[in-house]
Amino acid sequence: MLDFGICFKGDISPERTIKLAKAAEKGGFTYVWTFDSHILWKECYTMLTLLATETEIVKLGPCVTNPAVRDITVTASNFAALNLISKGRAVCGIGRGDSSRRVMGFKPTTVDEMMHAIGQIKLMAEGGKIFYEGKDQWFPWANSKYKLPMWIAGYGPKVLRASAERADGIVLQIADTDLFSWFKSQVDAGAKQFNRKPGEIEFMVAAPVFVSKDMKKCRAQVRWFPAMVGNHVADIVKNVIEKDPEMGKGIPTQLTDYIKGRKGYDYRQHADKDADHLDFIPEHIIDRFSVIGDVDAHVEKLKTLESKGMDQFNIYLMCGEEEKIVEVYSKEIIPEFRKKAKSAKAKKK
Repeated sequence: MLDFGICFKGDISPERTIKLAKAAEKGGFTYVWTFDSHILWKECYTMLTLLATETEIVKLGPCVTNPAVRDITVTASNFAALNLISKGRAVCGIGRGDSSRRVMGFKPTTVDEMMHAIGQIKLMAEGGKIFYEGKDQWFPWANSKYKLPMWIAGYGPKVLRASAERADGIVLQIADTDLFSWFKSQVDAGAKQFNRKPGEIEFMVAAPVFVSKDMKKCRAQVRWFPAMVGNHVADIVKNVIEKDPEMGKGIPTQLTDYIKGRKGYDYRQHADKDADHLDFIPEHIIDRFSVIGDVDAHVEKLKTLESKGMDQFNIYLMCGEEEKIVEVYSKEIIPEFRKKAKSAKAKKK
């Protein structure tokens, strides 16, 4: 059965955040995520703790954190505490570090650094002992019964293949139905290398949505998203295609061609629909990367992604009309997938 999530940027009030999370939980969403960029927006672990006290069912986590902005023992402690407060509902979305690092002038971590940190964070958050800075470290108060599923974000072949070693899930911040198959193939190749079973790793598609028959309005609300994706694509072009042509030769041009007109990116306008760095993005890229249009268009695209292996659709809830979007998904879109799941279950009987 397809899971649905919402993700907050961290710019709206705590009171409104709680109301939206509660409405989402009531409407059938099973995950609530937050961006993690502590300078640009509210500290994500504070907000997740608040949400844990105000919700009962949804799983809660950052989408995504990174290993470098905080000491890894601090990150692990946050998750161990969040699991105690939420009674085991914590999940970890993690990547190499984008806005929270770059806005301070730092680079993302390497793939190897990220993968090493993931193992340590998970082990410590689940009550285990790690050897860190020359000493054994552990949380005597952590509940080892509460596990911490790790959702790893990436776009390039190296990170996707490496993620297959430790990932419970993969975060794909793009809703392109054709590119999804290529991303999944990279993870599947890594899973084979690490002797992981098919279906053992779940796939999340995370993207903004807007529900309207007015496509011009839809595109205006989500145009920021391909610009954000473009930061990661630019890294792939620079660090993979140009430096390692052998690894880069299989990367689809549908992912890389659109950034040729990209002139830069202002992280102080990160994920902002009115940002000054959006003029290079063509309409067909907006349509491919996001989920926009009327209800039928949303259902059709999500069903296509689900048929290709998507296990969770996570709405980047930051494009305006957030209450309406949660309501429309709760009443008109999620039920379409619940009907399908019930029908499939009935056929098995």
